[in-house]
Amino acid sequence: MQMSHGAISVKLHRDWRKRQGENSGFVGLPNGIEALGARLRLMEAAEHTIDAQYFILKQDRAGALFADKMLEAADRGVRVRFLVDDIFTPDADEALTLLDRHPNIEIRLFNPVSRRGLKWGNYLADFKRANRRMHNKSFTVDNTVSIVGGRNIGEEYFELNQDVKFDDYEVLTIGPVVDEVSAGFDEFWNSGLSVPMEAFGLKVDPAKLDEWRAYIADYKNKEEGNIYRQAVNSTLIRDVEEGRIQPAIAPSLMITDSPEKLTAEVGTENGMKLANEIGRRFNAATTEVVIVTPYFIPGESGATIIENILAKGVRVAIITNSLASTNHVPVHSAYARYRKRLLEAGAEFYEIRADNVGETNEWGHKPEFITLHSKGTIVDRDTVFIGSLNFDPRSIVINSEMGLFIESAQVGGEFYQAVWEGLPATSYRVDLDDDGKLRWTYEHGGTTEVHSKEPGASWGRRFMVKFYGILPIEDQL
Repeated sequence: MQMSHGAISVKLHRDWRKRQGENSGFVGLPNGIEALGARLRLMEAAEHTIDAQYFILKQDRAGALFADKMLEAADRGVRVRFLVDDIFTPDADEALTLLDRHPNIEIRLFNPVSRRGLKWGNYLADFKRANRRMHNKSFTVDNTVSIVGGRNIGEEYFELNQDVKFDDYEVLTIGPVVDEVSAGFDEFWNSGLSVPMEAFGLKVDPAKLDEWRAYIADYKNKEEGNIYRQAVNSTLIRDVEEGRIQPAIAPSLMITDSPEKLTAEVGTENGMKLANEIGRRFNAATTEVVIVTPYFIPGESGATIIENILAKGVRVAIITNSLASTNHVPVHSAYARYRKRLLEAGAEFYEIRADNVGETNEWGHKPEFITLHSKGTIVDRDTVFIGSLNFDPRSIVINSEMGLFIESAQVGGEFYQAVWEGLPATSYRVDLDDDGKLRWTYEHGGTTEVHSKEPGASWGRRFMVKFYGILPIEDQL
């Protein structure tokens, strides 16, 4: 079913401030097919503008469909601005330059490295500057609807990869908070670190855009186009538009690190806006802090904060990847340094079980492994944080990040319940046995497993954890 252009945005936004004041509306996007479908549907409905800001854009099926919808919107007169970090968007200069040649599309690369010679050689040669990256992730249509959270644009983030399930989470937002998302986008777009594609001087034939249109049209009509049809026919946007899904209504705060964080000295306090706000809220917690993060490296300062709030009687629970489920083994080596210390201080740890992926997903795939990529925090069950920030040195002090604080006991309670209901089936509880050694326990559906070493992890992974553990790299992870 095709919606008339603009129907979604107008219906979601109409009279919002009159009815809700300064409160905004939020709809969770835990599902990959709905997250991709929401973007495609919103681009179909765009009337005026599309602003997208991402750390990674991959040249795969998800990336192609995303770019195709940008192109379709531009063809009918929508102004498209796309800002992408340079480092992990591989070999995309030609494709991005081609899109940039469209009169209604402008693409900029954030903090790019030189194109003379080998890219990674240039990265290392200019490491101090090139190491500072834009990790922000936002998508906004007509300045009325935004999607923010942890996903990049690539197959795994929308659960299209058949082998690995990326467990991810975002929220679709409407109302005044969208103004804050747009302001953050504009600050990065106008930064001196954002370089227009045309500045690289790459020559492309604009006629290839027609070849692109023909290729995508052919793809959609073939059997492989089922992915497109499944995504674009997702009912989530239509259900919100027609009132079958009611957004949660709550006050909120969007905090975006300034681009100046990436030119200041690493760790400069006034550049760490988001990290400082999270630290402030942790210190103000009175009952409970629940952290969901794929990468947990608190560092000395973060570990001390957690120890201090535990000492006040505040419960702290950390949900993160196990060695078997992580997609970054070096991170696990640094995380392991703090695990026992924080367990002894009273923290709870839950690690994702890599091989417990459940049923066939909405795309018709049954993944063999799961890895956690969601980034969320619940404070006292009345504040929920969703954003791009991981609890590691790279997010805290090196890269720029953005995140949304939703101030609502209802949202906090529901999010907490959703997290905790799914936890027994998907995670090990990590604690210390009577001898003070690490122990992993899995209890679900009548099954009980107890392990004395990293469960599900190969010998090779265990060896690499020890190897990375002797390297002085924690501050770069």
